[in-house]
Amino acid sequence: MKDEEIVALYFARDELALARTEEKYGGYCFSLANRILCSPPDAEETVSDTYLKAWQSIPPSRPKVLRQFLAKITRNLAFSRWRSDHALKRGGGEIPLVLEELEECVGVDSDVGAAYEAKELTRTIAAFLDTQPEQAQHVFLRRYFFIEDTDTIARRYGMKPDAVLKSLSRTRKRLKAHLIQEGYIV
Repeated sequence: MKDEEIVALYFARDELALARTEEKYGGYCFSLANRILCSPPDAEETVSDTYLKAWQSIPPSRPKVLRQFLAKITRNLAFSRWRSDHALKRGGGEIPLVLEELEECVGVDSDVGAAYEAKELTRTIAAFLDTQPEQAQHVFLRRYFFIEDTDTIARRYGMKPDAVLKSLSRTRKRLKAHLIQEGYIV
């Protein structure tokens, strides 16, 4: 079923929209949530929450790209859950590493998760990424949006893990310079 048809089911308030969403994007949303949470049961619950949030958001929202719309919801819910689960302790997995890496761009005193999701900062980062080589864009997004580990990124793009780390480091340095130029205090 095409995304437009699924969105039309949401607008018609037809519960079949949820089943079609799960069929088409359930695995994708689960994979994203599980990379963040490192817990299949928590990831399953997050995906269920994603469907509820989508049901509540469509209408009035009419997503242009349903996959991206669901990814954003899933990611935000998973990060919120991760933050609440790790409020008093640092957890394992990729989240602490990703947040530490981004601190050098966004700033030590800021809540990196919240700052990264802020609309204005997101637009600035997106505009910056549009100026970068395509592979650097993809590597950056795989690491910091999809929370993939560097070995997975290296395999996906036929790179060595060290090359991924160098690419990320260079992109973060350019991002930091761009943010300073745009008036952000980092």
